[in-house]
Amino acid sequence: MENGWKGLDAQDAGVVELSGLLQLLPIHAEAERNEKFRNPNGVARKTFDIATRHPEYQGKPTNGGALDVAVLMEFLARPDEMTEAARLIRQGIVTGELQSLAPTEDEEFDDYSAPEGRLLMRRHQARERNKSLRKKKMASVTQRGGRLACEACGFDFEQVYGDRGAGYIECHHVVPLHEAGEGRTKLSDLALICANCHRMIHRCAPWPTPEELRASIERKHAADRRAAEAIARPRRAADEQMPNP
Repeated sequence: MENGWKGLDAQDAGVVELSGLLQLLPIHAEAERNEKFRNPNGVARKTFDIATRHPEYQGKPTNGGALDVAVLMEFLARPDEMTEAARLIRQGIVTGELQSLAPTEDEEFDDYSAPEGRLLMRRHQARERNKSLRKKKMASVTQRGGRLACEACGFDFEQVYGDRGAGYIECHHVVPLHEAGEGRTKLSDLALICANCHRMIHRCAPWPTPEELRASIERKHAADRRAAEAIARPRRAADEQMPNP
């Protein structure tokens, strides 16, 4: 829009900056990220997919999709609102707290609705993964007498969910594959973590290691204990001053 609805080249500073931001967006699974994920070439191509669907464009459109048209029409119909939405997305990527647009005066949250439930077909490029590595990692832990517990918070699926949780835990690449690139993965490169901690690691960049997340959790627990002790201390002092019946 700022470029007069003309596509931008991969070398354009705005495209390079946008590529870096989109690579940090925490809504995409790690399996969908590879060396080409939201790279400048892909971002530049998408600007042409959108620009060549502008009503005033006279040439042949590129091979985009229906969503390109939908985005374009939203910007043409509501440029200020869409610009604000883009600003909030950019801000949310940096802070890790994606927000919604502020409600308008006409919005009634009790009756608010949004379309959902359509069947979508999606195609993604994903970095190749060896599915046996997770099983071998879990086997290596249990063979040494360990538990299949989260290396960050200690959560044990079987302990909480019984038989349904037996033998289950997620496997995390300590160095993400989109950074490590093609190569051989050792079991020591993997960490067993629960779904919550896995999500928290990938929530926003920079991604903490499981050890760093564990240290953060332990600091939080220590602070909570100190706060609880500070609250309980005056009560204990008051109890000591009460005469025995």
